[in-house]
Amino acid sequence: MNIAPTIEGGLRIDPENPKDWHILRAIVIDATQSHNDLASRLGAVITDERLSEDWNDIIVPDLRESFSDDLHHIQAAIETAAAFPKDKRSSIWVTREDAMQWYSALNQARLALEDTHRFSTSPDPDPKNLVRFEAYLRSQFYCAFQSLLLRHAITL
Repeated sequence: MNIAPTIEGGLRIDPENPKDWHILRAIVIDATQSHNDLASRLGAVITDERLSEDWNDIIVPDLRESFSDDLHHIQAAIETAAAFPKDKRSSIWVTREDAMQWYSALNQARLALEDTHRFSTSPDPDPKNLVRFEAYLRSQFYCAFQSLLLRHAITL
């Protein structure tokens, strides 16, 4: 897979084989694999009972919807590119306008993988544990992808 900056200030993703498509589709799968969604996990960090209740009642539903919208956006971009290749190429274009949605989806995926596999406590996964090792590699890819978004597509 090639990911390169565009002149307009975005990224162009060129999947080259079925494994590349699998990795891109895994963003949404990884982000939604955890038993508790990210919005709920963020709310669990609040220890003050009154604040926690307010957070869960007021903030979590909107946050959950926003995170879900981000995942649907990138899933649609991936599936559209896969279904309707132009000139025998299936490029995915990440513009400045949707870069934060990509960043959010990648972040959700990385945090869900961390929640499941606890890479921070044991950062060097054993290649013999193929499921954990592949999850680690995807997490590293998501991090590198986020770095590219920050460098080339996200303007603050």
